[in-house]
Amino acid sequence: MSLFLFLTVLQALVAAGLVGVILMQRSEGGGLGIGGSPGGLMGARGAADFLTRSTRWLAIAFVVLSITLAAVAVETTGGDEISTTLDRSVPAAPVDPLAPAVDPQAPAPASDDPLADATE
Repeated sequence: MSLFLFLTVLQALVAAGLVGVILMQRSEGGGLGIGGSPGGLMGARGAADFLTRSTRWLAIAFVVLSITLAAVAVETTGGDEISTTLDRSVPAAPVDPLAPAVDPQAPAPASDDPLADATE
């Protein structure tokens, strides 16, 4: 169970990093485009290459973690066992738990509606 929890937290961190890296990219593919020389790491082209590589590796990590989490979840649920402890007792008539109790000996309740007693 602790492996599943660890992988879930790691998956959330990778997902947050992936969202952050994708939002930092420009739609034209220019990358961050902040300061530095044009050919340097933080230049337009260098930032675009870095963000593209980061996006690729974070996406690969996300998919691998998703598959791993699915495999761990299948192993921990123990789907091999079939439970034979089913409750097979069925009540004679369906009972509505919200319905008021009705006593057959009690007189009919008086209506609060003044028009209910009026005849045609």
